[in-house]
Amino acid sequence: MLESQSVWNLKIVDVFVTMRLETLLVFVCVSVWSATGHRSAHITGHKVDTYKQSRFRRETSVNGQSQKSGSPIFRRSPDMTKSPITKSEQLLRIDDHDFTMRPAFGGPPIPVGVDVQVESLDTISEVDMDFTMTLYLRHYWKDERLSFPSTNNQSMTFDSRLVKKIWVPDMFFVHSKRSFIHDTTTDNVMLRVYPDGNVLYSLRVTVTAMCNMDLSRFPLDTQTCSLEIESYAYTDDDLMLYWKKGNESLNTDERISLSQFRILKFHTTTKLAFYSSTGWYNRLYIHFTLRRHIFFFLLQTYFPATLMVMLSWVSFWIDRRAVPARVPLGITTVLTMSTIITGVNASMPRVSYIKAVDIYLWVSFVFVFLSVIEYAAVNYLTTVQERRERKLRNQLPCTCGIANPEEDMMMTACYSDVDPNTTGSYGMPENGGRQERIMAQLTLAKGQRTGGVKSTRGYVNIWIDTHAIDKYSRVIFPGAYTLFNIIYWSIYS
Repeated sequence: MLESQSVWNLKIVDVFVTMRLETLLVFVCVSVWSATGHRSAHITGHKVDTYKQSRFRRETSVNGQSQKSGSPIFRRSPDMTKSPITKSEQLLRIDDHDFTMRPAFGGPPIPVGVDVQVESLDTISEVDMDFTMTLYLRHYWKDERLSFPSTNNQSMTFDSRLVKKIWVPDMFFVHSKRSFIHDTTTDNVMLRVYPDGNVLYSLRVTVTAMCNMDLSRFPLDTQTCSLEIESYAYTDDDLMLYWKKGNESLNTDERISLSQFRILKFHTTTKLAFYSSTGWYNRLYIHFTLRRHIFFFLLQTYFPATLMVMLSWVSFWIDRRAVPARVPLGITTVLTMSTIITGVNASMPRVSYIKAVDIYLWVSFVFVFLSVIEYAAVNYLTTVQERRERKLRNQLPCTCGIANPEEDMMMTACYSDVDPNTTGSYGMPENGGRQERIMAQLTLAKGQRTGGVKSTRGYVNIWIDTHAIDKYSRVIFPGAYTLFNIIYWSIYS
């Protein structure tokens, strides 16, 4: 009995000891785990704090200019304009201002400087009296409402989306027919804002504007066209428009060239324009002077017209009896001149004054027409001469070259150089300085054949110079046309 009780007590002691050991082991494990987690958290927090402190020290050293000048890491400084967290609209405080009003409203006029970069001068049309130009139009002004804080004076650049939310000058092109802002691939508009409120507004524009041309000296003319820029709503009391750098505000591309013109110069001016209902406005002018190339018109107009006139002179050396040769030649030259005049006027505006090319073409046309009239006069005089010859032969009482001794009066008719009976109905042929001559010899005989009385003869010469017009025309026509060319080119060149 005592033994069994002692065994039972020993078991109870073993269980109690075992429980105490397990409890102690669990406590030790929990204590070790807690100590390890706290230490790791402390190390991690220490690392984060160390990173923040080191970054703060770097920023502080940059602001204090204590960083090394050669280190690329510390060269850039933090700028609110480049911060991805700050919105540009919040930085510029767009919602805090009313941008429907101009800057400094109620005060002095705001100065707006302008400069232009001419990219191309595309077409110049005499028919429509206009020109097309592509240019970069830049505006400069100051709007203190757009100023923002910046540590290194860096600007911000925006596209057309911000332009719609702020105030910009309302420029337009006076006397323009068509204009547009390029939009490939996006709207070609740039807005650059500086921390002090200065603004640069640039856009790429193509404009077709009117150009009043004086074509009285065409095609030997020089034209001056102007592109005019003006504010639409703001008078000179609200907006002062000016060229930013005078004549240097206008820049051109050296590769600009035109097929018909040579660009002599570009220059700028500034004037005031008055409208009776609204007032005075500042207006900027871009003037450019053009000199027309003459070589194209020499080949297409002047040389063909001159050749047609010279071709009409060929008829002066053709026999006046060759009607099928001289008449078509004159008609062909007249029709060709008419075609040249029609072609030139088809590409020109219908102006009410005479152009230089019209003078040349119409004078050439008159010369060609006179050559046709000259042959008509020669042909008419030839016909009159033949009628007189036939009438004279019919009035002679005897056959030419035959003497009748039995008659009291003997009449002989002799034709110099050529026998008229062998020339047909056209008379005698022409031969340079040789003149046609009809000499009628009237022989009067008195007395008898056996009486030995000497007979007396009377001579009557009839001169008819039928081709003198052709001979004179060979000299007069070329001489007069040459004199006309000398006067014409001396005046218009």
